[in-house]
Amino acid sequence: TVTVNMLWSAQFMTFMPQTIEVLSGSCVTIPCSFGIEDKYKSKVDETCKALWKYDVETVVFDSRNPQTRGHLTGNLRNRDCTTTLNNMRPENSKNYFFRLACEGLLYNFFQTQLHISVKDVPPTPTLTPSTLKVEEGTSVSLKCSAPAPCLSHPPALTWSSSQGHIQESLQENLDRTKVQTSVLTFTASHLHHGKEISCTAVYNKQEGSTQSVSTSLTADISYPPKNTTVSVSPSGPVPENSRVTLTCSSTANPAVSSYTWYRADGGRETVMGTGHVSKIKASRDSGPFFCEAENAIGSGRSNISQIDVHCKYHKWSLVSDMNCHLDLSPFVHRLLSEQQHHCESTTTEGSFHFALQQLQLPGINYSEIFCLQP
Repeated sequence: TVTVNMLWSAQFMTFMPQTIEVLSGSCVTIPCSFGIEDKYKSKVDETCKALWKYDVETVVFDSRNPQTRGHLTGNLRNRDCTTTLNNMRPENSKNYFFRLACEGLLYNFFQTQLHISVKDVPPTPTLTPSTLKVEEGTSVSLKCSAPAPCLSHPPALTWSSSQGHIQESLQENLDRTKVQTSVLTFTASHLHHGKEISCTAVYNKQEGSTQSVSTSLTADISYPPKNTTVSVSPSGPVPENSRVTLTCSSTANPAVSSYTWYRADGGRETVMGTGHVSKIKASRDSGPFFCEAENAIGSGRSNISQIDVHCKYHKWSLVSDMNCHLDLSPFVHRLLSEQQHHCESTTTEGSFHFALQQLQLPGINYSEIFCLQP
């Protein structure tokens, strides 16, 4: 038997990660390969076994011992010493090295050691990119990655948002450790703005219990003004010549930079003014109108609105008729017809005539009568 122990040779080496983080109660798969001097290669045969040690005397794994807590997954003849150790505990957090034991060759690979760190909490998954700041309509791909140190129990990855396409895969790092990945692809919408998107990794322990850990980001989606609306104060019908406050509201990211008010006259659009709030005098010329909100991304318009304007009738003296220089008032027409009084309209545009002596209605103040503009 040739013992090559504690001697350095550039051709005697192992290739494995420097460190692996493991969840307590789970297993760890150690990716491992080795090289030896050419003159000893014939010694690597069916008599060889793999051992893992954390000091010269202490063996934690022996591939020929059925009582050992793990199994050799690699083929030593192919220089593959990949090994799985089961049921790791915090007290197993140590530096480990590989020992090759054959009938014609013994070698401790001291020069390369692996540090196994056993944790009570699984590692936090990684989101790539770590921030999301895009414009509405952009195709977005978020990748969630979680270490998979125990190949028989890889983590399960879930997303808080089920909208979009999800593709999962088990990938290999340069040091041959494994990582579970899940890619969520979707089209960015203003509905995503300000929403938290999270990825959760669920780790299964070997005794059957689970532990989970999450990571998240908040979506920052830029979009043009949406849900642009107009509010009128006071609401409802208003007297002619009274002051009315118009307010334009919209949601946008970035915030609305300008508001413009338009009067809609048939097919023409006339600018009434600018600003988030506009104050106007109610008149028969107030006409239909709308507002437009604009930001750096685009613009959005409200629906067309109309102010209900009441015109005034003033009784100055007892005369044979009273005129309102607007269209026929449904309000007065309804008032008179409900009381069964005579009401007629003249052919003169914008005039409404009725006889005062027929307006003897109890409880009605004739000093001011309002009619609704049709």
